[in-house]
Amino acid sequence: MTEFAFTPAEPRSLPIAGSSKRFPVRRIYCVGKNYAEHIKEMGGDAARSEPIFFTKAAETLVDSGHNIPYPPNTKNVHYEVELVVAIGPDGIFGYGVGIDLTRRDLQADAKSKGGPWSRAKNFHCSAPCSALTPATNVDLSKAHIVLRKNGDIVQHGALADMIWSVDEIIDRLRQDMDLQPGDLIYTGTPEGVGPVIVGDELSGGIEGLERITVRFV
Repeated sequence: MTEFAFTPAEPRSLPIAGSSKRFPVRRIYCVGKNYAEHIKEMGGDAARSEPIFFTKAAETLVDSGHNIPYPPNTKNVHYEVELVVAIGPDGIFGYGVGIDLTRRDLQADAKSKGGPWSRAKNFHCSAPCSALTPATNVDLSKAHIVLRKNGDIVQHGALADMIWSVDEIIDRLRQDMDLQPGDLIYTGTPEGVGPVIVGDELSGGIEGLERITVRFV
């Protein structure tokens, strides 16, 4: 038995719809620039090119229903609703709805200097995610993704509009990274990203999946 110098943190996990068990989370991969209209609204070229990957620590996960403290060292936090794919021992375990929170001002500063996005993306409570729906229980071929801020729709798109499909993303990660059971993949966001302030409530959904709802305090 391994003896630690101090008690290690509890492993991070997500609830599973219809089950008392939880999904153990190992690592979070995120895909940038995977919807053409979002690329355009960010001032980029929407032509298909190599997918952009970045990571978030598992500790950034937040379950639905939680309050999120407004992050420090920023004046411009943006929401980005996304389909989340959960990898299990036999391939895709299930799906969820996630929100990739971004300190946009820090990201813009990093881009201007040619630096990494780590501080802009990987911070406390920056990866809210719904309960996972097992893959055998859902068909997402015609599904749409929606985010509401304080009840108003701010993002809406078809999952079919992703530049890189779920299968292509998984294939690329398996070629390039150590994709393992317990990994989550945030697959990119449609157009309509924007800021949140203290008091705002975000609620995201995809047909057939559990919703994600969080409030900023």
